[in-house]
Amino acid sequence: QVQLVESGGGLVQAGNSLRLSCAASGRSYEIAMGWFLQAPGKEREFVAASSWLSDTASADSVKGRFTISRDNAKNTVSLQMNSLKPEDTAVYYCVLGRRYSSIRLGADIDYWGQGTQVTVSS
Repeated sequence: QVQLVESGGGLVQAGNSLRLSCAASGRSYEIAMGWFLQAPGKEREFVAASSWLSDTASADSVKGRFTISRDNAKNTVSLQMNSLKPEDTAVYYCVLGRRYSSIRLGADIDYWGQGTQVTVSS
């Protein structure tokens, strides 16, 4: 069983930055990690994902602003969020799955974190 714990969320003004982190513990065959978001009243949607070798995919809405990275030695994945917009406001969830390309499609996600709140003021 795997536990994913997110951190780094908070309240920021538009244009500023946040860095989210996710620590994974436990044993798993899954090696791809990523991030989803859920805005108030809406369903969860894909943000970014990374393979073990740091092949990445990201949503069009965050390309050029958000960067996913991972430290395999520490079993962590991070999301650097720059140029934040009010529409980025959401709960951000760390996920673990088999393939980063599948995570992009919302498929084969075996573990979810509890989420961390990101609020961007206008």
